[in-house]
Parts: sequence; C-alpha cells; structure tokens
Amino acid sequence: MNLRSIHEQIELSALKRRRAWEWFPGRVRWSALSWMGTPLLLFGVTRLGIFLVAYLAVILLPQATQPPPYHLRPPDNLLLDVFGSRWDTGFYVSIAEEGYRFQGVPLPSVAFFPLLPLLMRGLTALVGDAVLAGVLISNGALLLATLLLYRLVAESWDQGVAERTVWYLLIFPTAFFGAAIYTESLFLLLAVGTFFLARRGLWESAGLLGLAAALTRFTGLILAPALLVEWLDRWWRARKGDGKRPPLWGLLAPGLVPLGTLAYMAYLDRTFGDPLAFVHGAAAWGREPRSPLITVAELFRAPAEGWGRALLAGHIHVDNWMDFLFVLGFLALGLVLLGRKRWGEATFVLLGAAIPFGSGLLMSQRRYMWVLFPAFILLAQWGRRPWVDRAITVLFLLGLALYTALFANGYWVG
Repeated sequence: MNLRSIHEQIELSALKRRRAWEWFPGRVRWSALSWMGTPLLLFGVTRLGIFLVAYLAVILLPQATQPPPYHLRPPDNLLLDVFGSRWDTGFYVSIAEEGYRFQGVPLPSVAFFPLLPLLMRGLTALVGDAVLAGVLISNGALLLATLLLYRLVAESWDQGVAERTVWYLLIFPTAFFGAAIYTESLFLLLAVGTFFLARRGLWESAGLLGLAAALTRFTGLILAPALLVEWLDRWWRARKGDGKRPPLWGLLAPGLVPLGTLAYMAYLDRTFGDPLAFVHGAAAWGREPRSPLITVAELFRAPAEGWGRALLAGHIHVDNWMDFLFVLGFLALGLVLLGRKRWGEATFVLLGAAIPFGSGLLMSQRRYMWVLFPAFILLAQWGRRPWVDRAITVLFLLGLALYTALFANGYWVG
C-alpha cells in the first residue's frame, strides 16, 4: 500500500468518525450554538435594557395621577408591578384567577381570548402567583419566538439578515409589551412557528399552531389565509420545478385555524348564551367594525381653533397620529413584500395591519403592528446599508425608551 492510499484511508476513517459524531445525541454542535447564541444575547441585552429603563422611570419620573381602574395589586415588587399590573394585564390576571365576566361589568373580560389566561392558571399552580406566571410565560414565549425567527430567516436569507431581524424586532418601540402580561409574545411565537413548520412541510403541525394563535387573539385568524397562500406558493413553485410539491392534505391546515375561534365561541355560548360575547364585550371600549375611511376622516378633521394654533398649543391627539403612522408604515411594508412575491408573508402583514385598522379605533395599533414579523425581515434586508441600519436602530431605541418609561409610570401607550 503506497503513501497516497494510506492517506486516503486515514481521511475516510476520519470522515466516518465525524459522521458518527454528528449523530451522537449528546453532542452540542457549534451550528446549534450559533443560531441559539446570537438571539439569546440579543434577547438578554434588550430585556435587561427594558427592565432598567422601567425601574429607573418609576423611581425618577412622575407617575400618572390616576392609575387605570383595573385589576392592580400592591407594588411589593417594582418590575412585577410594571409588567404585571398595567392596563390590560389586569384582565388576564383576573381571568386566570377568577374566570370570565360579561354581564353586569363596565368592561367585560370576555373581549380577551383564553389561551394566555389558561396557561397562566396552569403555571400558577407551580409558582403560586398569577402575575409571576404571566410574566414568565410572556418572556419565555418571546425568547422561543426569537430563536425560531432567527433560524427561519437565516435559512431563507443569511446570518446578517437574521441578526438584524431579531435586533429590530426586540428594539421596536412597543417591544416592551413582550415582557408584560399581554398576548403579543405568545401570538408572535405561534405565528413564527406556523410559518416555520409550514416551510418544512409539516402542514398539520402548522395548522395546529395556527389554531392556538386563534385561541390567543382574534387576529389569529389571519394565519388561515396566510397558510393557504403559503401552500399555493409552494405548489406553484413545484410546478415550475422549484422545490417539492406540497401534499394535497396540506390544504387542511388553513381549515384548522378557525377552529380556535370557534372553540372560544362555543365556550361563550355555553357559559353566557352569546357566542359573540367577545365582539359585544369589545364594544365597551368603542371597538366595533367600521370603515377605516371614517376613522381617517375623523383624524383629519380640522380642530376648532385651526391646525396651526392647535399644534402650537399641544391640542393635537398625538397618540392617534402615531398609531396611524405605524399602520401606514406596516401597510407599505406589506405592499413591498407583495411586490417581491413573498406571498404568504405579505398576506400576514397586510391583513394583520388592515383588520385592527377596521376596528373603529386607532388606539393600540402600534402594539398590534409589533407582531407582524415579516416586516422586520424586510427592514433587515434594507439594513445591509450601514446608514439604514443606524437610522432604524436609533429611531427604534428612542421610541422604545420613551414608551417603556411612559408605560412603567401608568401612561397609555398602546
């Protein structure tokens, strides 16, 4: 046997050892660490920053003169108080501890969908406190969503786009809601997971996650058309020789999504005799289906003293204008995704921005926009240009710091 043959045998033996090592179940691969390490770092840094801003804001800045009249508790832990006892958080805590209320209350809790309170009730049995359970669930869901989103984007684009996507998502001006007892984190995890599984051909699992998203909030229904468009896109590409044709039974996945909403309606019908109690409950806030054109017309209605004087006197409803601009921005990003033939992602963003916009209120729109993750993928692609990346980072961080401080002190920000 000559030297070359010996060398080839050594290389073959080493290759076999490497392949065997790759399948060893206890091995932690560097590739796994790479897609976990970056999002973990970004999650940790941004959560630490949000907690620090909230803590200092409560200590150093004046709080709202009248706290919201919801389910609050004594602030024996400042951070739990901020992220577990502000605005809508009280409803989820009340539902987890006391169940739903509909008749005889000014603000019916049936407007809030059940998956988050159910998870809170289950975890409360372990940790002993519904507020702590809710904060843990929200932050845990956001962490998992961050990991999944990073991998989803890295596989479709590259590591740089994946890093910026996660970074922009975590520093978005309303990203602090991901640390509070709101459904944003849970919905984001389920939405990202739905796309993640669908693109691996696991349509039945994707449909089940979509069903869970529809149990989390009403807009979870948008995952049904998004999944349908994803399936059709895969089928059309396969027909042109690009990729594997999706199975015909994959079309059942979009049909699973509405079952989440129907399950909640069945519960409401059995408990309160009104399957649309969540719609009627939301009307207590003035949230009823209405043409966005009417909402925009009211926004542009000139003040009695005129635009100039109202602006100088600070009489312009800045919150509504901010929410309106957020909606316009995400609708524009959805249209760009549509132009780039990212059909499923465009469907998710456009419907996710349009449906809340048709609820009759501009209130909370900036919070609703945060979960429309494909928009951040698009921004991350544009962020390849250093000046775009710096501009997005600065604007988002300033907005995040401002909104976190306001929220921590009991002011309405979404």
